[in-house]
Amino acid sequence: MFFVPKFALFILVSFLDVDFIKCLPILLPLILSIAFFTLFERKVLAAMQRRRGPNVVGIYGLMQAIADGLKLVLKETIVPSTANLFIFIFAPIITFTLSLTG
Repeated sequence: MFFVPKFALFILVSFLDVDFIKCLPILLPLILSIAFFTLFERKVLAAMQRRRGPNVVGIYGLMQAIADGLKLVLKETIVPSTANLFIFIFAPIITFTLSLTG
């Protein structure tokens, strides 16, 4: 067996709050439906362009959305060495926020 510190259990319990657990039955089908609608859209666009669709990952391309999500999460952020780090990171965030409010 392995030892789990008490503070780690407290963090786990506080993360799995009742509100978070109540949201899961709504969030999981929503996320899965978005993934499958993306797959459906890609297959329709491939048929319209008379080419093969996303059928490389998994059976009939069912894992394509998961592969795309992993690629997005694991993508490395490249920061130019001469760039101002604060401006480089926060300029898109500020621009996006202003576009939503304006």
